[in-house]
Amino acid sequence: MSADPLPTRGPAAVRRRAGSRLRALPGSIGYLLVGGVSGAAATVALVGLVLVAATSLLGVGIPAIPEFLRLIRPLTGFERRRAGKRLGAPIRVAYRPMTGGLRERLTAALRDPANGRDIAWLWLHGVSGTVVALLAVGLPWGALNQLAIPVYWRIVPPGTVESFGFVVDSWPLAALSALIAIPLAALVLQLPTVARWQAVLARALLGPASGAELAVRVAELTATRAAALDAHGAELRRIERDLHDGAQARIAAVIMQLGLADQLRQRDPRAADELVRKAQDTAEAALAELRDAVRGIYPPVLADRGLTSAISALAARSPIPCTLDVDGEASAPIGRRPAAVEAAAYFVIAEALTNATKHSGAQQLRVGLGGTAEVLTVEVHDDGVGAAVEAEGGGLAGIRRRAQALDGRMLLSSPPGGPTVVRVELPC
Repeated sequence: MSADPLPTRGPAAVRRRAGSRLRALPGSIGYLLVGGVSGAAATVALVGLVLVAATSLLGVGIPAIPEFLRLIRPLTGFERRRAGKRLGAPIRVAYRPMTGGLRERLTAALRDPANGRDIAWLWLHGVSGTVVALLAVGLPWGALNQLAIPVYWRIVPPGTVESFGFVVDSWPLAALSALIAIPLAALVLQLPTVARWQAVLARALLGPASGAELAVRVAELTATRAAALDAHGAELRRIERDLHDGAQARIAAVIMQLGLADQLRQRDPRAADELVRKAQDTAEAALAELRDAVRGIYPPVLADRGLTSAISALAARSPIPCTLDVDGEASAPIGRRPAAVEAAAYFVIAEALTNATKHSGAQQLRVGLGGTAEVLTVEVHDDGVGAAVEAEGGGLAGIRRRAQALDGRMLLSSPPGGPTVVRVELPC
């Protein structure tokens, strides 16, 4: 036999709804008060937006546009987390990457709908957030004050107690003041609804637009594909240059020396023997250059001994003392990963160590290797002078391109004075 359903109308239902609202009231007031703080912050950000827009008209503020949009993201991200927790579902949004030169960053910033929605939220929440927070404080205080007037109006000096435009100087007026608390209390009970409205507004403005996440993903994949093609083309040109200027030239010299030795074999055997020895030395040099070229394509040590051993060899060859930390233990195995991921990690670390050796002035290097089964994490730490900058065509830009080619990312931390940390995450 099923239980009787709870009544949806009548005094019992009214009491149940009122009790539910009373229980939700403290959290709702707290939510609206924090919204007042974020509203004040949004107002400050709006002032900054106006200044950036005004200076952009003169041309001097244009480079600040992408950076300003980055600066407001912590505030909008905080509001997304707060509203998502209130509504019971996280609010996620993807921004288009603002990388490259000023023109590329401006284009990405102005075409990203998420940035426009952030600015719209600043306008609306900057105006409404503070006002609603004042109401969240004023309404409960006003209701309590109206209820308390019959208690204290005789205690205070005459003529000092005012209630909605009239002076309380008699018991009937005191009773009327207490009655005014009833509609105020009814408004106070609506504060949970107002808090939900504020969260819904944040979700509507700060959530992803229809198709925006897919568009951002397509833009990211387009950029990473272009970077991968550029990196692949540059690698092919480097290999061709190394083979043409190195091994190919030496092999041609071997052929010429052997031909001359064959011509001199009857007339001058000693000179022919000398040419054969030179040809042998040249062939050995060509073989060494071929091995270097092969290591530049895919180091054989990766296939033979794995990533940990290959990185250990890199650390051992570093001119600056370098320690290897694998999953927190220098001897812990990292396991095998896809060949492309292992090769990318190897060359990322090699480039980072080369950069540190050339530019950092560090006394100690540390290479960290870890992550999960889904993501391989590489971290190169040096105690040098810091202030590393990612320049187009430089080593750090090459590391980022390698990571992006595998749908990974690079994070650079290099404050003036150091330390410098290059962290790369490679999906497996």
